[in-house]
Amino acid sequence: MAKDKGKGKSPKKCKNLSSSKRRRIPWYVFGGVGLATRGLAALALVVIACKMYPLKQEAAFFNGCVEETRKNGKSVSAAVRFCNGGI
Repeated sequence: MAKDKGKGKSPKKCKNLSSSKRRRIPWYVFGGVGLATRGLAALALVVIACKMYPLKQEAAFFNGCVEETRKNGKSVSAAVRFCNGGI
């Protein structure tokens, strides 16, 4: 008799393990933690951008001061010294 290599057998039914509540809860937790992490990263970027805005304004003011002082005939180093609070 020839051996049957599994061709005549009925396929085994797979247990659907992911459908049980016990198995689904960790996936929901994992997804929630991932969303919270992305939200926290986005919030951190917004805070960093808000903290950098005053630096941008200060730099623009300083550059304007240097340009105005340069127009009055002072050298670059003298203009920078004047805008930094020097005489």
